[in-house]
Amino acid sequence: MSLKIDSLEKLLIHELKDLYSAENQILEALPKMQKAATNAELQQAFADHLLETKDHVKRLEQILSQTEYEPGGHKCMGMAGLIKEGEDVLKGDIDPEVRDAAVVAAAQRIEHYEMAGYGTARAFAEKLGKKEWADLLQETLNEEGQANQTLTRLAERSLNFLAMSFTNK
Repeated sequence: MSLKIDSLEKLLIHELKDLYSAENQILEALPKMQKAATNAELQQAFADHLLETKDHVKRLEQILSQTEYEPGGHKCMGMAGLIKEGEDVLKGDIDPEVRDAAVVAAAQRIEHYEMAGYGTARAFAEKLGKKEWADLLQETLNEEGQANQTLTRLAERSLNFLAMSFTNK
């Protein structure tokens, strides 16, 4: 059933359902990203973020349980596209060190997409006076930002340098 978006509150519900779908797609993608990675620190970062993502889903369920709307029933096409794009790159003939850089690039696109969604939803919740919701959304936004910083640190400290060694093969 499609939600008629005729108010900021219903737009917020739409955003929450979209985030819920995105997070559930990520729950399926993270183990694949972890398996595709060859760097132990990168694998651990994905394992850690998988646990956080489960908490993200629970927070969204907590918020949506306070509404008349169920969490499911919507598919986030943006996340589906980002995940497919990452999978397509990894299916190619790619050296392991370059693969790690590619996995980070795909993961950071996902993190940035999520941060945009959570920031928007948080702003809507604040505007609607839903402080508890805004606080929960901010908690997740902070974790998404931290995951992105971890990926950046790994890429800039080592993974991109390792990938560069394959530049002139």
